[in-house]
Amino acid sequence: MGWLPDETGLEKCAANHVALTPLSHLNRAALIWPDREALVYGAARWTYANLRDRVTRQAAMLAALGVAPGDVVATLLPNVPAQVEASFGVPACGAILNTINTRLDVDTVAYILGHGDAKVVLADTQFIALAEEAAAAQDTPPTIVEVPDPEAGFPATGRHPVFEELLAQADHGFEWHLPQDEWESIALNYTSGTTGRPKGVVYHHRGAYLMTMGTVVSWRITLYPKLLTIVPLFHCNGWCHAWMMPLVGGTIVCCRDVSAGAIFDALADEQVTHFGGAPIVLNMLVNAGEDSRRSFDQAVEVFTAGAPPPAATLAKMAALGFNVTHVYGLTETYGHVSENIWQPGDWDTLDDGAKAALRARQGVAFPMMEGLDVFDANHAPIPADAQTQGEIGIRGNAVMKGYYKNPEATAEAFAGGWFRSGDIAVKHPDGYVQIADRAKDIIISGGENVSSVEVEGALMHHDAVDLCAVVARPDDTWGEVPCAFVEVKPGAQTTEAELIAFVRARLAGFKTPKAVVFGELPKTSTGKVQKFVLRERARAMHATEAEGID
Repeated sequence: MGWLPDETGLEKCAANHVALTPLSHLNRAALIWPDREALVYGAARWTYANLRDRVTRQAAMLAALGVAPGDVVATLLPNVPAQVEASFGVPACGAILNTINTRLDVDTVAYILGHGDAKVVLADTQFIALAEEAAAAQDTPPTIVEVPDPEAGFPATGRHPVFEELLAQADHGFEWHLPQDEWESIALNYTSGTTGRPKGVVYHHRGAYLMTMGTVVSWRITLYPKLLTIVPLFHCNGWCHAWMMPLVGGTIVCCRDVSAGAIFDALADEQVTHFGGAPIVLNMLVNAGEDSRRSFDQAVEVFTAGAPPPAATLAKMAALGFNVTHVYGLTETYGHVSENIWQPGDWDTLDDGAKAALRARQGVAFPMMEGLDVFDANHAPIPADAQTQGEIGIRGNAVMKGYYKNPEATAEAFAGGWFRSGDIAVKHPDGYVQIADRAKDIIISGGENVSSVEVEGALMHHDAVDLCAVVARPDDTWGEVPCAFVEVKPGAQTTEAELIAFVRARLAGFKTPKAVVFGELPKTSTGKVQKFVLRERARAMHATEAEGID
């Protein structure tokens, strides 16, 4: 039975039901803001009329290369205009966008191209050799279209069709392939693959559309923002921010090479108002030298995610004039799906340290999500006591369709009707969620659980520590003990004994690192520390010491 006694004639039709897609944002923006600046890269400027025309011609170009609706088009591009345009141009021809991490090795890129059955690869000249080798490993190699960037020092090699030349020949009147069903796939993104082969995460048009709407609300965006592309556009499609900007008539400022100087230049010269980045980016800004810093007058909103940001870093960012909101999500959730909403009133009266500690929590669900909760091993919600630990579960329209060609992993991820994140967290009495650790990063020392995040937070309060990571190191007595890997700020000095004593003064003895290793930490392209590499180093250290004792 329906909501009304007689619903005869109350059916879906073209007038009252249209498949949701972020492509509609660009169509609307080009109609109402044709002359407004949409995209910036150095001295190059594109209006919304320009951008829509280039997207139309990119879709026509891909169709002329044999790309049919449902095919996959891959990219090996940094944060340059062609990557922004591909966010719209690839789905506008009915295809599925597969943005590939440019820092992956040849074998992994070859696997992704083969697993996703890519028909075409748009490759920046800097990564053309990577594209060539990975494509050559396929039984049916994809067509490579080269995207040169001569201003950045990467002129065309002459070995492949050139993006701009093909674009110039393409049809300005190409008709976009808008989805008939919003469940149709818009993107294929591969997980980092730190254990085994990466999994292909499939996004649909509905999720991408609703992510853009939810982000506008949660980031407090009004018309005409200016977004700096610090989050790689190959990472969760840049948290879907490129799809969002036409919705609010915003300007996307492309940043090819991320540095403190480049960010401060964009803030001063382009009046950037928004950017996202991992805590490592925030750390880079607060530790920037005077030669990199420039003043800016506008309010700047920052989303940070990827790892729990140290409270010390958040406090320093606030002092510089940045309003940082901690968000949380995964590749499987289109990027950020929880936010740490600031509660005015009592929170405003707290000291800076307490405020920063509150900001470090992952928070509550975005408005387009149906649920964010923490569950025990029996799929029951844990108590909101800030002590009991469980696994974060997520439900809503911005959860992936599933893992491509992997129904077993999809079923496991959706067990109990929630997406299982693999992140261990507590829930505070106010309902805010806070990550304790990744399930694989919990250290069990003498039967006690040690949160690597908690130990890292303590270390980051030391003035000499620039970045740190804590992992489990095997121990013959305790099973495992914390081992800290530390990057020291330029010009600063400290010792292993000093840092161990510093943490011991703040945390229980069993949580104190038993060893500190100094040096650069291995990182992904998005700034995440590769803890699996550090765990291997810690195991090797223990094995070497054990051999020495024998």
